[in-house]
Amino acid sequence: MSLDEASQKPLDRLAAALAADMAAVNALIATRMASEHAPRIPQVTAHLVEAGGKRLRPLLTLAAARLCGYAGAHHVHLAATVEFIHTATLLHDDVVDESARRRGRPTANLLWDNKSSVLVGDYLFARSFQLMTETGSMRVMDILANASATIAEGEVLQLTAASDLATTEAVYLQVVRGKTAALFSAATQVGGVIAGAPRAQEQALFTYGDALGVAFQIADDILDYAGGAGIGKDRGDDFRERKLTLPVLKALARADAEERAFWDRTIARGRQEEGDLARAQAILARHGAIGAARAEALDWAARAREALARLPDHPLRGILDDLADYVVARIT
Repeated sequence: MSLDEASQKPLDRLAAALAADMAAVNALIATRMASEHAPRIPQVTAHLVEAGGKRLRPLLTLAAARLCGYAGAHHVHLAATVEFIHTATLLHDDVVDESARRRGRPTANLLWDNKSSVLVGDYLFARSFQLMTETGSMRVMDILANASATIAEGEVLQLTAASDLATTEAVYLQVVRGKTAALFSAATQVGGVIAGAPRAQEQALFTYGDALGVAFQIADDILDYAGGAGIGKDRGDDFRERKLTLPVLKALARADAEERAFWDRTIARGRQEEGDLARAQAILARHGAIGAARAEALDWAARAREALARLPDHPLRGILDDLADYVVARIT
């Protein structure tokens, strides 16, 4: 590996290795997000799709297919499908969370309205199912349809669990595996399916995606309290939205009566005052909650790397291995 390659982030290396495939995905996305009769659809979609996202999920699909020796064209359809599902969930999430910022820009629901965000999200879900049927694979459709249902289930579970101080780490993990990891694991698994990979390799790809998705979400939850500038959202968004993420759950498990009363007021009852975010960060620091959450993220990253050992020897496998480390390295 050259010095230039070594200095690149794994995601940039993955994008470079799959540049031709990704160009085809972007062209397909641009074509399929068009609407002859409703110009707001491409306007809203383009605002999010072109906002500088890293396209991690479609890259995972492309990488899995190529890693397993695929030489056809349907991996492009599947990568576009995965990106449409992801974009649809973001549009819906921003309405549910009443978010004002996404990827450093105003959210679509803020620029247009909630109705537009919800309906355009629905349109993208429909487009994703049109795309996946074009592969002609019932197994692919089964995996992606199940993932879509699991994502929605995870989001609904989060609605009921996010502000409940009785929520356990097991429930948190269930939410994360639904709302985030389900699309990661589907993205990698369908790449293997379309390539006709053996079931053992297909399962390894699923396991890699699942573990990578969990590590990614835990890291994202940590960044909400400990991240610097450029994280794509305002620090403290999860706190303001009263979400019981892993760092808070770690602190809650060690809380004294005064600290528990603080979490009850700010998270359970939503009565937040100026200075509460700083106090929350101080409590997390006092109990080593960020470090404990980071240790779990590292463990999930290790599980992802272990799964890769069952896949064919390929340059892309090395990049995916580095990627598992990188999603956690964001929080060092």
